[in-house]
Amino acid sequence: MKSSLNRRQLIKTGIGVAAAASSRSVTLTAMQTQAPIQFPERIRVGIIGLEGHYSEILDAAKVVRQIEISAIAEKSADLLRRVPGNPLLQKAKVYSDYQELLDREKLEIVAVCGENGTRASIIQACAARKIPIIAEKPLALTLEDLAQVRSAVTTAGIPLTILLPMRFEAPYLKMHSVVKNGEIGEVVMLAAQKSYKLGARPDWMKNRASYGGTIPYIGIHMVDLMLFVGGQDFKSAAGFQSRVGFPEMGDMENNAVVVFQLENRGSASLRLDYLRPATAPSHGDDRLRVAGTQGIIEYQGGVLTVMTSKQGPQPVTPDLPASKRLFVDFLESLYGKTKHAISLEEIYRVNEIVLKARAAAETGRVTEL
Repeated sequence: MKSSLNRRQLIKTGIGVAAAASSRSVTLTAMQTQAPIQFPERIRVGIIGLEGHYSEILDAAKVVRQIEISAIAEKSADLLRRVPGNPLLQKAKVYSDYQELLDREKLEIVAVCGENGTRASIIQACAARKIPIIAEKPLALTLEDLAQVRSAVTTAGIPLTILLPMRFEAPYLKMHSVVKNGEIGEVVMLAAQKSYKLGARPDWMKNRASYGGTIPYIGIHMVDLMLFVGGQDFKSAAGFQSRVGFPEMGDMENNAVVVFQLENRGSASLRLDYLRPATAPSHGDDRLRVAGTQGIIEYQGGVLTVMTSKQGPQPVTPDLPASKRLFVDFLESLYGKTKHAISLEEIYRVNEIVLKARAAAETGRVTEL
């Protein structure tokens, strides 16, 4: 089997963004837009927690030169060792307390990363200060906390996005287009997989209270893709999860399966594991298959294939659209008044689904979504 394309490789093929400095402002012509976006000279970003997908912000800063990582909040001395050697981070003021960072710094945007268990309260603190937020996933570990996050963001009236970058990658954008155009008919079945190497994991991932579960942590990526590509909401879920072997993982599940009923009575399945061997050619093996009444489109091993009732299997990888950058798209929605590619309703819905899917796996019951 061919190895999956690395996410950075996929995105790199789609970067067609150029920035030109001027005395007052800089014009960015981004691949996502037809008209230039006027960004301010400085977009000050604070990062709370140096774990997770904060590299999405750093990668965007290489393209949008106005992005300035002006402050970092991180308690871990080990993680802070990354700062001096990274030119995008080394000028940032470092805090051990995120509350102090929020009190002292003037920020245009805050990136809430770090461990899962503290995220909901940090998002609420940022919302209270009316700072636009880009947050790691999941937003919260309980439905109650998710409701509080939603209330805080709504009350503050601030923009919020979530670090689910896969829907911005070329293969999934193409799958979305094919399905939306009706090329495979009505979607009947979806199947998704995310398989990772275990590697070294921080202690917070080994504790249920701070980790929250494999389904909400990595399953949310594939649930978002199935919703985005398939265009069908989920009606109910049933699942299983456990840790088999690897006692050093503690509470962290290394396998999980969830099945969903679609709103049109079709079905979807999700497979998650941390069992990919260290000898595998890539860290992850992501797969997505969508079957409709008139055909099937499937992404596996870096190859996107479609077959319909009119033609046999055809590779469509050479015909992919340009990948996008989530954070650049978010910035354009802030400063160019464009529509962000993932809506607030989609963000809250995918978080709700994975938390209820985890509950289904914990209780052994079919759970309404």
